[in-house]
Amino acid sequence: MVDRAPSLTGAGANWLTASEAASQIKAGDLTCESLVTACLDRWRARNDEVRAWTHLDPEQVLSAARACDDAGGAGPLRGIPIGVKDIITTHDMPTRFNSPHFQDHFPNIDAASVATLRLAGAVMMGKCDTVEFAINGRRAATRNPYDPSRTPGGSSSGSAAAVADGQVPIALGTQTGGSVIRPASYCGVYAIKPTWNAVSAEGFKVCSASIDTLGWYARSAEDLDLVAEVFAIHDDETPAYESLSGMRFGFCQTPVWDQAEAETRAAMARLADLLREAGATIVELELPPEFAGLASAHKVVMQAEMRSAFLAESRRLGNALYPEMVGILANKDGHRRADLVAAQDLAASCRKSFDALAAGFDAVVTPSTAGVAPKGPDDTGAATFNRMWTLLHTPCVNVPGFCGPQGLPLGLTLTGPRFHDRHLIAAAGLVGELVAARAEA
Repeated sequence: MVDRAPSLTGAGANWLTASEAASQIKAGDLTCESLVTACLDRWRARNDEVRAWTHLDPEQVLSAARACDDAGGAGPLRGIPIGVKDIITTHDMPTRFNSPHFQDHFPNIDAASVATLRLAGAVMMGKCDTVEFAINGRRAATRNPYDPSRTPGGSSSGSAAAVADGQVPIALGTQTGGSVIRPASYCGVYAIKPTWNAVSAEGFKVCSASIDTLGWYARSAEDLDLVAEVFAIHDDETPAYESLSGMRFGFCQTPVWDQAEAETRAAMARLADLLREAGATIVELELPPEFAGLASAHKVVMQAEMRSAFLAESRRLGNALYPEMVGILANKDGHRRADLVAAQDLAASCRKSFDALAAGFDAVVTPSTAGVAPKGPDDTGAATFNRMWTLLHTPCVNVPGFCGPQGLPLGLTLTGPRFHDRHLIAAAGLVGELVAARAEA
């Protein structure tokens, strides 16, 4: 079980949310160096068990924090340490993709996302472990902070675990199938996979260009919103929710509901009851039959785009790559270009259809995972309940707070029409507060 320090000063400052820490730094009640020091202390105490990082240089991070203190300024993320998934380039750290073939890879350039965060005052804490190339191959060495025998999920394994364990308040991840939302559910933290391409993909190792999306982890919805503002993610209308009373939620089991385990079914039912008690309206949302084809469409699109994204690696490394990846790059399933066109057309049609269906709700509730984290490390869980939304390009927010067997974390997803990211974050904040309050009652 994750051990949270009761104090928010000294060694306990690592448990501050990014918003709390930023406020204290701005007020002069907390230094950037003391915040980073608290995070480093937690890392030292827990690294042997959690193993969230592939690169972390304490002196480099402390130097950056001191520079923030010396420079002053009012950047919204001034002095906030951020973990970076190790497929995202950083000019001052290696980017190894957790691949044995890229252990000396040092691109010497910041990804667009990292550059944007640095300009907002953030300190890059280090590189977080990932499944090889963030798709398949070597598993991350990371363990679930709640139970080291279980996976933290993949592929953004280290990013989710580092935030959940109090080693850093914010961390970046990426999602092709369920690589942001699934680890968030397993590790009990907030996360957002924003609308596709709302954040630049420049500078991270792309697997599937029309699907891959950069997202981030935090311990509060307020922190998700803080980073969304830094990335200039804005809806056409500003969300103005004051309470859950009067809000409308669609509950969507999706075409793969038969794969939901007992704890996920119970969490969906429990949240529906809680929202009704809070004065919200609950409507069962059944998707049109054609949505059942999105899982296979996702596979066709992803694998076709992998063959172009990894063409150089395929020709240079051949069978030295992970066997599953070798098969995909060789098109062992025999997908034709006509299959790709059909998959793309289905996705385009369903995007328009879902936007219209979801427009009548403040958020659509759907499972984040089939159940709690499975035993690891080889099994990182399945993206069963995520692939459809990733292909549809919809924003998704994992709301933590539910529990399964042995008290293991379990989250649920809020989704909605494309480019309604800030509305979903606002709704997630209210839902998360409700769930947390009832869990403590």
